Amino acid sequence: MAEFTMELSDEQKEVRDWLHGFAADVIRPAAAEWDEREETPWPVIQEAAKVGIYSLDFYAQQYFDSTGLGIPMAMEELFWGDAGIALSIVGTGLAAVGVLANGTEEQIGTWIPQMYGDANDVKVAAFCSSEPDAGSDVASMRTRAVYDEAKDEWVLNGTKTWATNGGIANVHVVVAVVDPDLGSKGHASFIVPPSTPGLSQGQKFQKHGIRASHTAEVVLDNVRVPGSCLLGGKEKLDARLARAREKAKKGGERVKNAAMATFEASRPAVGAMAVGTARAAYEVALEYAQTREQFGRPIIDNQGVAFQLADMRTSIDAARLLVWRASWMAINGKPFTAAEGSMSKLFASETAKKVTAQAIQILGGNGYTREYPVERMHRDSAIYTIFEGTSEIQRLVIARTLAGMPIR
Repeated sequence: MAEFTMELSDEQKEVRDWLHGFAADVIRPAAAEWDEREETPWPVIQEAAKVGIYSLDFYAQQYFDSTGLGIPMAMEELFWGDAGIALSIVGTGLAAVGVLANGTEEQIGTWIPQMYGDANDVKVAAFCSSEPDAGSDVASMRTRAVYDEAKDEWVLNGTKTWATNGGIANVHVVVAVVDPDLGSKGHASFIVPPSTPGLSQGQKFQKHGIRASHTAEVVLDNVRVPGSCLLGGKEKLDARLARAREKAKKGGERVKNAAMATFEASRPAVGAMAVGTARAAYEVALEYAQTREQFGRPIIDNQGVAFQLADMRTSIDAARLLVWRASWMAINGKPFTAAEGSMSKLFASETAKKVTAQAIQILGGNGYTREYPVERMHRDSAIYTIFEGTSEIQRLVIARTLAGMPIR
């Protein structure tokens, strides 16, 4: 088990600097254009693939970093560049985590490479969990998966929403209900292979922020997938459902469902995304405050501005520490006994919203225009308190964990 440290190794620093350079030289110059176009920035994703950032190998190296800091470090640097483009680059990772968290070795080896493609033909993947009537309340999920034993196939029907890369993905990972009597414990995850009949894109959303990232509904109409596409396999699913039924009879249980397992693994990474956006806005505000003069002196000489910058930097550093702690705990198999993963996501996402708003205030009228990037950063930051568990849900998870109550 790696010791917790706040000092990156020389190798980690090299990776961080490499990512920072890519974010500065490739992502940032393209950020405003793709935000306006509201389209997937395929050329930027391809550039990321060419240099090795958008690849299974890079993602695996960071995911299995023994310190746990590989993924949060990468997320912070890429999202420092731009949240919308960065999400287009890393969005496939959520589907990959879904397979890593629930799949067999064979499924991992088969499907994750197909999620990324290669530098000459890049692909993306989508993780589909939320539904029109089931966002935070995963127990209300209606998408059904019914097993056709004669053909060894699962038949999926339903509509998913808020799916990053939904409909344009090469591989979709879909969470569906297999036993409605068990609520969220009766869920399972399925791979929907490329070009599977019955899967189509529904509405594409026009969003307030992260507009370079494709977000859409995914419609499943009698989608048939082979039995081998059930993540983890049927034997494992049957055993898990049997345990859930038995514990339900006894009046108490705490069994994780597939969607929650994926979100628990990814929440510190979302916190790191928020840290990157907050840091970017803070740096713009700091430079502006040092160079903008009013009443014959830089505005940073005014206590009202200086104190805001002090609070901004303090909150960013605190958020990063919470993210790093949760990431280190996760890679070393330490349980989140106080919901440390949710803590990191909650604090970092709220920090991003606050810091980007303060950056606009420091820039004044300039901050409110698209001439400066803090306006876009503020719009982008709003998503962090919403996706992969709202701030309200994070607080609920933390509170129930502290009270020793089951998390549904």
